[in-house]
Amino acid sequence: MFIVNVEGAVIREDKWLVITRSMKEEHAGGTLSLVGGKVEVEGNGLEILEQTVKRELYEEVGIEIKDTVTFVYSSSFVTEDGNNVINMVFLCEYDRGTAHSKSPDEVEAVHWMTFDEIMNHPLAPPWTKESIRRAALIVT
Repeated sequence: MFIVNVEGAVIREDKWLVITRSMKEEHAGGTLSLVGGKVEVEGNGLEILEQTVKRELYEEVGIEIKDTVTFVYSSSFVTEDGNNVINMVFLCEYDRGTAHSKSPDEVEAVHWMTFDEIMNHPLAPPWTKESIRRAALIVT
């Protein structure tokens, strides 16, 4: 069985929304990350992955995105405690709200950063860089 996780690569005026993950997080605490989370059981419905991205962005950093989200890519990994995870990244366009940490146990800080700032940041892990790199290819 896999845990399904989704992340939103949100762009606004040539800057990407990234967070510093809380040190309390079980996976990759203290690193730069896209906003996202696990898909929850919500009954039968359409666009569950897209709805999860929208929900997570609002719950964690208080922003809303435009309705259209674009699939970027998927990957898999195993957490430190042995859980298999499928991670799916979606390109999202900012709509409204002021990005801030609504969930300090998950989000230590919120940043709007350029592509180069993310690629050169010492706390940006390879998977975050890969997600931004692939999302940027769709934007350009």
